[in-house]
Amino acid sequence: MTALAAIEAAPFDADAEAAYLAGKVKTEDPREVIRAALARYGDRFALVSSFGAESAVLLHLAAEVSKDIPILFLDTGKLFGETKRYRDTLIASLGLTNVITLTPEASDLAERDPKGILWSQNLNGCCFIRKVVPLEKALEGYDAWASGRKRFQGGLRAALPHFEAGDNRVKVNPLAYWTKEDIAAYMKAHDLPEHPLVAEGFRSIGCMPCTDRVGEGEEDRAGRWRGQAKTECGIHLSFQENAALASYDSSGL
Repeated sequence: MTALAAIEAAPFDADAEAAYLAGKVKTEDPREVIRAALARYGDRFALVSSFGAESAVLLHLAAEVSKDIPILFLDTGKLFGETKRYRDTLIASLGLTNVITLTPEASDLAERDPKGILWSQNLNGCCFIRKVVPLEKALEGYDAWASGRKRFQGGLRAALPHFEAGDNRVKVNPLAYWTKEDIAAYMKAHDLPEHPLVAEGFRSIGCMPCTDRVGEGEEDRAGRWRGQAKTECGIHLSFQENAALASYDSSGL
């Protein structure tokens, strides 16, 4: 029985799957991490990318494994225009063939953010309807997904493994052990185009209202939700945790 057939024959156990892959991959090479997940889950494995400041590195590594891996891009309706143009640049330069753009449900926006200013009143609520809900719905077709989180980013990311479980899916972190210097060196070695806002002082780039320039000596993510206790958009928390933070009843979403 093949690995894929074995998965289909038994209930999916994300904790067991993450442990299995952790035992199988004995290298810090991101390509091998991606290759292992792709071999294990096939078309039930996707990559989620913000097409932000450091996204080109993971996308380039993934493209070296397969240009056909589904890449989910969350267009929240609040992104910088530069981010969407950068997405188009990377799709063309890396030859990515399966980039899927996700958007918030029009009904959710009409009900919860009709004026488009929810970010100024309920940060978690805004992220919930513009990021968490669209991604959760898109991930219904996948058993595992990868993102560009790294340990050096600190906070909840400081102890990231390559493989972990969340919402009964395997979360894959190919760059978990890479340093900031590794990222910069890879960008230079492969002549990868830089997000245009990096040159303007933005080192971690999310939605326009909640992203600020970073000053000398500040951590890269200091410009995200500046002055707030919030440090994550929520897509790496459980769906129920996000609903609670947003003070929403998630049963109808």
